[in-house]
Amino acid sequence: MMATAFEVGSVDELPPGSARIITVRGVEIGVFNVDGAYHALPNLCFHQWGPLCTGKITGTLAACARSDWHPRWEREGRIVVCPWHSLEFDITTGQCLAYPRVKLRRYPVTVEAGIVKVLV
Repeated sequence: MMATAFEVGSVDELPPGSARIITVRGVEIGVFNVDGAYHALPNLCFHQWGPLCTGKITGTLAACARSDWHPRWEREGRIVVCPWHSLEFDITTGQCLAYPRVKLRRYPVTVEAGIVKVLV
């Protein structure tokens, strides 16, 4: 089955750092603009089916070997936090930060003549 493009809005209506939720065939999809690149995820947190894409867009605190295990703020504007229980997801990959085996479905997004479209 071929994907169908559904309009999200104009690029002016979805500036960097913003998100919009659309409903396509009864499914809510969050479309995000991260530094000028568009990404789309289901508006559904796997934990208890919370409205993930209505959550805050932020960064995350992380400590790793490259920071000598000192906490530092990373991925500013790339993380959406589920408003129900605060699980964090990378908008650009769909990856859940707390559960590395969990990755959300991502929908392709295109821009045609200044109109953002999600392919479903």
